[in-house]
Amino acid sequence: MYFHKNPLPFSKTFTAKYKCFYLLNYEHFLEIEDAIAREKQIKGKSRLKKEKVISKVNPEWLFLNDSICFIDSSVVPSSE
Repeated sequence: MYFHKNPLPFSKTFTAKYKCFYLLNYEHFLEIEDAIAREKQIKGKSRLKKEKVISKVNPEWLFLNDSICFIDSSVVPSSE
Protein backbone atom coordinates (compact mmCIF):
# COMPACT_ATOMS: atom_id res chain seq x y z
CA MET A 1 0.00 0.00 0.00
CA TYR A 2 2.89 2.36 0.70
CA PHE A 3 4.04 2.31 -2.90
CA HIS A 4 0.51 2.92 -4.21
CA LYS A 5 0.21 6.04 -2.08
CA ASN A 6 3.81 7.13 -2.70
CA PRO A 7 4.69 6.33 -6.31
CA LEU A 8 8.11 7.11 -7.68
CA PRO A 9 8.37 10.38 -9.59
CA PHE A 10 7.29 10.00 -13.22
CA SER A 11 5.82 6.57 -12.47
CA LYS A 12 3.61 5.18 -15.22
CA THR A 13 1.70 2.75 -13.02
CA PHE A 14 -2.10 2.68 -13.08
CA THR A 15 -2.40 3.93 -9.50
CA ALA A 16 -0.04 6.85 -10.13
CA LYS A 17 -1.68 7.82 -13.40
CA TYR A 18 -5.27 7.74 -12.10
CA LYS A 19 -4.50 8.56 -8.45
CA CYS A 20 -6.25 5.45 -7.15
CA PHE A 21 -5.39 5.22 -3.50
CA TYR A 22 -8.43 3.56 -1.92
CA LEU A 23 -8.71 -0.20 -1.67
CA LEU A 24 -12.21 -1.68 -1.85
CA ASN A 25 -11.39 -5.33 -2.54
CA TYR A 26 -8.37 -7.58 -2.52
CA GLU A 27 -7.58 -11.26 -2.87
CA HIS A 28 -4.61 -13.23 -1.57
CA PHE A 29 -2.76 -15.75 -3.74
CA LEU A 30 0.14 -18.03 -2.94
CA GLU A 31 1.27 -18.28 -6.55
CA ILE A 32 1.94 -15.22 -8.71
CA GLU A 33 0.60 -17.04 -11.78
CA ASP A 34 -2.78 -17.45 -10.07
CA ALA A 35 -2.85 -13.75 -9.16
CA ILE A 36 -2.03 -12.71 -12.73
CA ALA A 37 -4.68 -15.03 -14.14
CA ARG A 38 -7.28 -13.59 -11.74
CA GLU A 39 -6.29 -10.02 -12.61
CA LYS A 40 -6.73 -10.76 -16.32
CA GLN A 41 -10.09 -12.37 -15.59
CA ILE A 42 -11.29 -9.31 -13.69
CA LYS A 43 -9.97 -6.89 -16.31
CA GLY A 44 -12.15 -8.59 -18.91
CA LYS A 45 -15.36 -8.05 -16.93
CA SER A 46 -17.76 -5.13 -17.30
CA ARG A 47 -17.83 -2.41 -14.68
CA LEU A 48 -21.15 -3.78 -13.38
CA LYS A 49 -19.65 -7.24 -12.83
CA LYS A 50 -16.63 -5.69 -11.09
CA GLU A 51 -18.97 -3.75 -8.81
CA LYS A 52 -20.81 -7.00 -7.97
CA VAL A 53 -17.49 -8.64 -7.00
CA ILE A 54 -16.77 -5.73 -4.64
CA SER A 55 -20.31 -5.66 -3.22
CA LYS A 56 -20.22 -9.38 -2.49
CA VAL A 57 -17.16 -9.04 -0.25
CA ASN A 58 -17.53 -5.43 0.87
CA PRO A 59 -21.25 -4.50 0.71
CA GLU A 60 -20.73 -1.13 2.39
CA TRP A 61 -17.83 -0.24 0.09
CA LEU A 62 -15.59 0.62 3.03
CA PHE A 63 -11.97 1.56 2.34
CA LEU A 64 -9.87 -1.47 3.27
CA ASN A 65 -6.46 0.19 3.17
CA ASP A 66 -5.86 -0.17 6.91
CA SER A 67 -7.20 -3.72 7.12
CA ILE A 68 -4.29 -5.30 5.27
CA CYS A 69 -1.84 -7.08 7.52
CA PHE A 70 1.75 -6.78 6.38
CA ILE A 71 3.29 -10.21 6.79
CA ASP A 72 6.74 -9.16 5.64
CA SER A 73 7.73 -5.87 7.27
CA SER A 74 10.70 -5.56 4.91
CA VAL A 75 8.33 -4.38 2.15
CA VAL A 76 7.24 -1.39 4.20
CA PRO A 77 9.83 1.38 4.36
CA SER A 78 10.79 2.30 7.88
CA SER A 79 9.93 5.73 9.23
CA GLU A 80 13.52 6.34 10.36
